[in-house]
Amino acid sequence: MKKEKKKDKFLEEDLELEEMKKTSDLVFKVENINLHYGEKQALKNIDLEIKKNQVTAFIGPSGCGKSTMIRCFNRMNDLIPDCKIEGDIYYYGKNINDFDVSSLRTKVGMVFQSPNPFPMSIYDNIAYGPRCQGIKDKEVLNEIVMNSLKKAALYEEVKDRLKESALELSGGQQQRLCIARAIAMEPDVILMDEPTSALDPIATAKIEELIFDLKKEYTIVIVTHNLQQATRISDVTVFFLLGEIIEVDSTLKLFKSPSKKETEDYITGRFG
Repeated sequence: MKKEKKKDKFLEEDLELEEMKKTSDLVFKVENINLHYGEKQALKNIDLEIKKNQVTAFIGPSGCGKSTMIRCFNRMNDLIPDCKIEGDIYYYGKNINDFDVSSLRTKVGMVFQSPNPFPMSIYDNIAYGPRCQGIKDKEVLNEIVMNSLKKAALYEEVKDRLKESALELSGGQQQRLCIARAIAMEPDVILMDEPTSALDPIATAKIEELIFDLKKEYTIVIVTHNLQQATRISDVTVFFLLGEIIEVDSTLKLFKSPSKKETEDYITGRFG
């Protein structure tokens, strides 16, 4: 009975969202977010908008709050003891705290800094999420796995190895597998927290190409320490410093003619 009620709630949320998506290109609206870890304030008075089918890059020196901010969008900070959040984040007009957290994390997928494939086959890594959602039909699962791997530009490299352990893949392939695993849940948004920082230049280039293709279907928010990467792949750049947003603008404008001195100092290498 409980499961059925939960299913009905998910269905209601989905229908509500589909209506919102037809009329709005504003995916996230962040209003006056203040976040504390115990006594330490990590985010201060954050206001931000994330638009549909764009790549938004968060840049700034270590400890400036960019990873903390990206983890707010799918409520990952809920898992951290002593984390207190004030303010509101709206996802297609609905407060993220009004979503069932599992439902929200299905719609807002995440890829982490280091690849984290499950210790199981390549196929089972992708099929894991859909199976948890109750999909058992083998043909449907096969299609989800194939489409997800194709979208993550990995299918051709692994199509004859689907039953092999995902842990045998290279680092770059593992990260693309994690992207495919996120795609298999049919999200609207993919959050990426420094997805290439542990990869070599060739693997990094493949992920960047992939991000460029994925934005046609998904909204992407990426944290990066690599300023060149931000200029190559993002449409909008957000510069964080000491827990505050200093500047938000189109990537081209922010890097060519920043309006704030702190931004100019950071992108020209004077600090950070």
